[in-house]
Amino acid sequence: MHHSGKGSALVLGIGNILWADEGFGVRAVEALHQAYEFPADVKLMDGGTQGLYLLPLVQDADILVIFDAIDYGLPAGTLKLVDDHDVPSYLGVKKMSLHQTGFQEVLALSAITGRYPAKVRLIGVQPLDLDTYGGSLTEPVRTRMEPSVAAAIDFLMEQGYPPRRRICGCVPESLCPSSVNLAHYEAGMPVGGR
Repeated sequence: MHHSGKGSALVLGIGNILWADEGFGVRAVEALHQAYEFPADVKLMDGGTQGLYLLPLVQDADILVIFDAIDYGLPAGTLKLVDDHDVPSYLGVKKMSLHQTGFQEVLALSAITGRYPAKVRLIGVQPLDLDTYGGSLTEPVRTRMEPSVAAAIDFLMEQGYPPRRRICGCVPESLCPSSVNLAHYEAGMPVGGR
């Protein structure tokens, strides 16, 4: 809408890691961050459940990639890519949590203000479990992590933002507090809490 030429890209993982598969978006952006490094004009962010607080970041982005758990009414673990102005309607198909209402409003306000990203890609995975408080990703959703990261890489490369694979042993600072990164989070779970 307002952007022309190559500007900045924002990759957001949204969701709530405390409710099992609801944390897919946050876990996916963290996996992308751990495996790849990007040019300075690409920002990766754990958007969590921040909703409207993300508005200025979305308005400033030319390219927006969103990872989220989306109830498409499909088999658990189904990966679905949605683009551009279709994204808000998919975020609103079946609201699973308040963050989706908030993020749908972020996109609507971006459009109303004429500051909507030129390209938007939603990388959504159908959740299996959203009711287990303190649970982690279920196996069908966990198996879609790598293909989801690959989908983001492909899209960013198409838009002119090629990443570099991180060198083994070169571990970046986590996007989320280390106490809730996936390995630490699951290590603190009681047996059977996955």
